[in-house]
Amino acid sequence: MIEDELRAAFACLEESTPPVGPVRAAVDRAVVMRRRRRRRVRLAGTALAVAAVALVGFTAMAPRPPAPTAAPLLATPEPEPGGALNVLLLGVDQDAGSRRADSILLVHVPADRSRLYLVSLPRDLLVPIPARGGSEKLNATFSRAPGAGTDLAAGYRTTRQAVARLTGVRVDAGAVLTYPGARELTDAVGGVPVCLPESVRSVHTERRFPAGCQRLDGAAAVDLLRQRYGLRDGGLDRDRNAARYAAGLLHQLREQGTATDPAQLGRLLLRVGSAVTVDTGDLSLPALVGATSRAGGAEPVALSLPVRIAEEKGHGFEPDPALSPGFLDALRADRLAEWAAVHPAQATALR
Repeated sequence: MIEDELRAAFACLEESTPPVGPVRAAVDRAVVMRRRRRRRVRLAGTALAVAAVALVGFTAMAPRPPAPTAAPLLATPEPEPGGALNVLLLGVDQDAGSRRADSILLVHVPADRSRLYLVSLPRDLLVPIPARGGSEKLNATFSRAPGAGTDLAAGYRTTRQAVARLTGVRVDAGAVLTYPGARELTDAVGGVPVCLPESVRSVHTERRFPAGCQRLDGAAAVDLLRQRYGLRDGGLDRDRNAARYAAGLLHQLREQGTATDPAQLGRLLLRVGSAVTVDTGDLSLPALVGATSRAGGAEPVALSLPVRIAEEKGHGFEPDPALSPGFLDALRADRLAEWAAVHPAQATALR
C-alpha cells in the first residue's frame, strides 16, 4: 500500500518537472558564451600590449587586476576618449636584483589623432626626490619602489609619478617590458626594420650594425637597444635608437595587419602574452586601442626632452633652460607639432 502511494506521488512530481534537455542546452550555451568573452578579453589585452610595445620597442607594462569578463569588451562599441593622451613606456633590464628603467618613452597621442609623438626622457635625467629632498636619476626611481626587483607594477608607479611631476601632464596608461620579452616579440613579428645614421659596434657581443636600413631579429634588436658606450652621445643616442626601433616595429605591425586581425593577435598572444601586461588607467581597452591605432596610421615623430649636462650636480642631465620650458609647455598644451616645426633639429631621423 505504501509503495503504491509513493509511486503515485513520484509520478505526479515527474509530470511537473521541466524537461532536462532544454536546461542542459542552456548551460552549454552559457559555457560557450563565457569562453568567447574570455577570448575577446585576452585579444583586447594583447591588442593594447602590442600597440604599446610597437610604440617603444622594449618595454613590459605594469600589471593590473584582470579585466572583468561579465561583458564582451570588443563586441559593444565604446566612445573614444577625447583630448590628448599620454602613455608611459618603460624598458627594464632582466637583472631582478637591480632593475632600472633603461628606456623611458612618453608617447603623446594628440587630440586630433594625427600621429604619435615619441618623447624620449633620458634615463640619467636628474629629478627631485620629494620624500627626502635632493635628486636622483630618473631611471633609479624604478628601483626605489619597495619590491621593484620582482614587482614591475611597483617600479612603474614610482617612475610614473616622477614623469608626471617632471612633465606636468597626466599619464593615462603605461607599459613595462624586459629584454627577454622584447627578443620574443621581435622574432614573433618576423624581425623589425631599423635605420641607423651611423654604424654601431656592440660592446657586449662585438656585433656590428652598419649604417643604413636593416632588419633585426630578436637577439640583434636587444643587443642594439642595450648599446650606449661608444656612441657619440652615449645614452641619448641609445634613446634615439630605441625610437628608431619603435618606429620600425610599428611599421611592421601595420604592414602585417596584426593590430586588427584577431587570428594574428591570438598567435602573438601565445608567444609574448606572458611577457607583456598593460595598465589602461581609467580607460577601457577598446577605447585606448582605438585612439592609439588611429594616430598610429601616420609616420610617428620622435623627439627628446632638451637637456644639458648637469655639471654642478655631478654626472647626469638637467632640463635645458633655453629649450625645455617651451617644449614642456607645448607638450602640456598639445602643441608638439608646432614646436617640432620650429625646432626641426630636435627631431630624431627615423629613416
